[in-house]
Amino acid sequence: SNSLQKEVDLFQIMDEVFTNVAVETKIKMNNRKILTGIADYVGEPERMTEITVAMDKLDKIGEDGVFAELREKGLRPEAVEKIKPLLKISGTPAEKLAALTNILANTAIGLKGIEELQKIFTFLGELPPENPVEFDLALARGLNYYTGAIFEVKAVDMEIGSICGGGRYDDLTGIFGLPGISGVGVSFGADRIYDVMNQLNLFPSETAVSSYLLIANFGEKEAAFCLSLLAKLRAEGIRAELYPDAVKLGKQIAYANSRQIPFVALVGENEIRDGIVTVKRLSTGEQLTFSADALIEFLKE
Repeated sequence: SNSLQKEVDLFQIMDEVFTNVAVETKIKMNNRKILTGIADYVGEPERMTEITVAMDKLDKIGEDGVFAELREKGLRPEAVEKIKPLLKISGTPAEKLAALTNILANTAIGLKGIEELQKIFTFLGELPPENPVEFDLALARGLNYYTGAIFEVKAVDMEIGSICGGGRYDDLTGIFGLPGISGVGVSFGADRIYDVMNQLNLFPSETAVSSYLLIANFGEKEAAFCLSLLAKLRAEGIRAELYPDAVKLGKQIAYANSRQIPFVALVGENEIRDGIVTVKRLSTGEQLTFSADALIEFLKE
């Protein structure tokens, strides 16, 4: 759909996700039409990509760095001078867009982008989201298929890149032979979100325990025997794993401790012969002996 309410739907999704995982975020939004309008305004319409790539580095290299890069890319000095006041626009989103309207008054596509953002911010004002949404004129995003609103999410006070982002991409399906389809979407950076939550200690302590029981690996023969035990444990809903290599027992126990796995099963030649499982409780060093069925009942307690 080409309705701007779809952008608002995505903002609600992003806001709900990060509110639910207790990650404080800042959402930045811009519009590719505005960036195209800026290139037209400074008289370098064919250099839109170079201009936006440089502006997108504002947080990293500062204004002087942006202007230096623009000059290095061959932009005319007068074009660089016209960009300078754009990066100094400040205030609320409404105030920034109003100031930009005056500057881009003669660029139809730029004004269209401003109008779209004004509508989105009006919709957002009716919610409003828990996490603030800002208008960031320097935001560009690197993918050239965006055609309208673009947005990125960053975790507050965290030295990490964007953890979520997206935008509108009208006619992207035309690449695949299906023209005229309007769309908007967002993607979540699972790895970065995990890193942020991990640094902020937001995971419940029980999630750090990947398994409840580690089966030690004493060799191919023992490991093959333990596979049936592992399957039986998992079938009963018990989180268990078999150490992948037959290394020293101390290393395997150290692995269990690092993963907060409370029990290690020791199944060697004697246990296989007697049909038992020796279990070591790592917190106390206590060792217990069970049949497979009794072990399941013990671990379920």
